[in-house]
This record gives sequence, C-alpha cells and structure tokens, in this order.
Amino acid sequence: MGTDRGPQLDEAEGATYCARHPNVETYLRCGRCDTPICPRCLIQTPVGARCRECANVTRLPTFNVTPVFFARGFAAAMAAGAVVGWAWSFISASVGFGLFIGIFLGMGIGWAISESVSVATNRKRGLALQICVIAGVALAFLVQELLVDVPGVFESEVRTTQFIIAGIASFFGASRIKAG
Repeated sequence: MGTDRGPQLDEAEGATYCARHPNVETYLRCGRCDTPICPRCLIQTPVGARCRECANVTRLPTFNVTPVFFARGFAAAMAAGAVVGWAWSFISASVGFGLFIGIFLGMGIGWAISESVSVATNRKRGLALQICVIAGVALAFLVQELLVDVPGVFESEVRTTQFIIAGIASFFGASRIKAG
C-alpha cells in the first residue's frame, strides 16, 4: 500500500545539486534533459517539470516593448498630450468646473492619452508605456497651464483642482496600459 506522496524517489541515486544553484541540494530533474533543478528553477509545464531552457519561457508579444514601440508610444503620448492640453485649457478657461466634474475630465484625459499610446504601439502594454502615458499627462498639464491666461482664474483652489485632475488622469491612463 503506497501513499500518495507524488513520484517515488530512487534512494540509490541520492541527492544532487541544482545546475543553477550549486549549493542547493535537490532530488528534482528536468523531465526533458534530466538536468538537476531546484524548486526555484522549476517551471511547471503541461507535460511536467522542466528547466528554464527546456520550458522555453518567452514573454508574451503584448508585453514585449522594444525600443521602436517605446519611441512610437512616447511620440503618441507627446502629440496627444499637446492636443489634450490645448483642449483642457479651453475647457478650464471658458467653462470652468468643480472637483466632481474634474474627476470625469481627468478620466477622459487619461483615456485619450492612453488610447493614443495603445493604438500607436499595436495595443502593447508595460511599464515603459505607462511612463509614456504619465509623461503625456504631464505635458497636457503644462500646456494647459501655459495657455490659460485669464487673470484671476488660477488661485490656489483652482490650481489644486488642476493637480488632482492631472493625478487622476495619470492613474487612469497608466492603469489602462499596465502589464497584467
């Protein structure tokens, strides 16, 4: 009567040491190439435990942001940031709004910039593209600050609202492009 303890270990073979971590004793071996592996190196695949080389671990293409895609994303973020900043200045100078409406404005700004980055990079995602979106929101904020030239509009309360809107836009835009 055997117990359900997983695969039986051959005690005659004895423990070996991991190929990547020579100080870690292990009884595990790659199911394909028979290389000794420790639990840290183990990659569980549908056909059993494998080492990193045999498991052929690669990044998903959606999350593989090459320098070319980063440049495209950054250019799209800067272009969208300039356009959105102009529209933001027009809205804040002519219409005016409170914090409640500003929340939705921030979400719209974040969506517009993140969508432009996403389209320019074939819907790729990752930390580098999140940084592009945040840089685009920062540019939109600066453009908005420079273009609004109405005396008495920017008191401390209104400036605080603009910073909150920029923060909401950064958070919302970056969360749309995050990896995983």
